[in-house]
Amino acid sequence: MNVKVIIAAHKSYRMPQDDMYIPVHVGAAGKESIGNYQRDDEGENISDLNPYFCELTGLYWAWKNLDADYIGLAHYRRHFSSKPRSKDPWNVVLKKADIENELGKIRVFVPTKRRYWIESLYSHYAHTHHIHQLDETRKIISERCPEYLDSFDKAVKRTWGYMFNMMIMERNLFSDYCTWLFDILFELRSRLGEDGLTPFHSRYYGRISEIIFNVWLDEQEKKGKIKKSEIKELPLIHMEKINWWKKGTAFLKAKFVGKKYSGSF
Repeated sequence: MNVKVIIAAHKSYRMPQDDMYIPVHVGAAGKESIGNYQRDDEGENISDLNPYFCELTGLYWAWKNLDADYIGLAHYRRHFSSKPRSKDPWNVVLKKADIENELGKIRVFVPTKRRYWIESLYSHYAHTHHIHQLDETRKIISERCPEYLDSFDKAVKRTWGYMFNMMIMERNLFSDYCTWLFDILFELRSRLGEDGLTPFHSRYYGRISEIIFNVWLDEQEKKGKIKKSEIKELPLIHMEKINWWKKGTAFLKAKFVGKKYSGSF
């Protein structure tokens, strides 16, 4: 089977050599090309929305322009892995051969759950970002696809989620998801926009999509379109060290002092 996983990147960076990967320059509109990376402003695209939609402009490009049996997304500094840990993470970046025998049986590959432990997805968003964005998303879902409301309420109460907009899915499921996702996000933008927000907080569409991917997936399971046995978690690895002190301090300030996040970690 043909598998294509785009790697969202905005600068030159080391890339895995496996043929299933396509480095994609996200937000390429109006910018010089990055080496031989695929630009996300070719074909049908929303590249100019990258300051707000982040890696989702790459996801949109893949949806509209790629033809493969499975399509997925990873990040230049964050990858699926064949093993949970390694001294050199580049040695264990997922290869097509690692999942070859599962294609056709596993229909959705997701990163290992991100656990917040003392926060739900809803409370974490409320403490670190602007909760009216998530509340407005719920309103849109209630109007456009109300059958998803139970899955929404269930997902946001969890203390874990499949995050980072990372997945590898069968083409038909990928297309169904993107159709559902971008319909909601474009409506959200028409209602709220980015006026008055910092560049960091203007990128909330990518954060909303991280949460509602879990909503969509739960609903597909509930409807019987995807069986739990057809979903597989893959280890997630970071290619650079995370400053956990900085991240943890920012989280505690957000939760107990009301100071919203002001940048990425």
